Amino acid sequence: MAEPSILVTGAAGFVGHHLLPALKTAFPASRLIPTSLAGDKRLDITDQTALAKFFAYEKPDFCIHLAGISAVTTAGADPAQSWAINCHGAINIGRAILEHAPQTRLLFISTGEVYGASFKPGLPVRETAPLAPMNTYAATKAAAEMGLCALAAIGLRVIRLRPFNHTGPCQREDFVVPAFAAQIARIEANLAPPEMLVGNLEAERDFLDITDICAAYIAAIRNFDTLPNNLALNISTGHATRIGAILETLLALTDKQITVRQDPSRLRPSGITRAAGDPSAAADLLDWRPRKTLDETILSVLEDARHKAAL
Repeated sequence: MAEPSILVTGAAGFVGHHLLPALKTAFPASRLIPTSLAGDKRLDITDQTALAKFFAYEKPDFCIHLAGISAVTTAGADPAQSWAINCHGAINIGRAILEHAPQTRLLFISTGEVYGASFKPGLPVRETAPLAPMNTYAATKAAAEMGLCALAAIGLRVIRLRPFNHTGPCQREDFVVPAFAAQIARIEANLAPPEMLVGNLEAERDFLDITDICAAYIAAIRNFDTLPNNLALNISTGHATRIGAILETLLALTDKQITVRQDPSRLRPSGITRAAGDPSAAADLLDWRPRKTLDETILSVLEDARHKAAL
């Protein structure tokens, strides 16, 4: 493939922080167009007029649409904003591409959360499982997928990727692994008493390293033109890990004696005990498989938290 121009929305976020350098390594001569609501290239995805002008001018070969409200609790706290950004913003992107840059291929970054109640049998879900979201975040992403499906039917070139839980250095404490790691790092630095507050430790989730997520997105770009339009793909490991086991791994990496207490404010009702995605389609179609072990990922998050606590 010739070196493409690649627009990345939400580039200032956690995934964008890791994805931009990975894209530059994969496509050294590419033109990267990072946008966010901060920095030099501002792009408000809720502004259809601005999006139309932007795509008419830039005409990128690819758009990786990361921008959105990604934390389940944050999305639930402001549903109106979540629908405006996660759902309508994604559809606005699709419309702007279709009308002003039809050569642009869209990678829509959805989420494994869209399966919701389909996880209840406890087995890794395939892409054919019904979308049955059980929270606002998941509902906005599922609805965005449906809106883009309608646009695909009239010519939008799109692939829908459904990443499962992913973590790594620089992720916010809204997410479980950095939340645990940050508490331990502050205790080690004597910035907090030796007590950790946690939520539900019995839930089991499918975790990936951020570097493997970036590799999947790059593989999707490389293979885009060989794939069926409007394809949906799980980006997952196929294995669910108990949240308590992640905490146990982290506690084994510190010399501090730490008391663990459940905090009711951190409990999130879900009804889903185990959630994992079947990654076989991504393995077959993208030649992609996770490379990092969860232990390696957990250590990298803890080391990042220790660095921040020492500042």
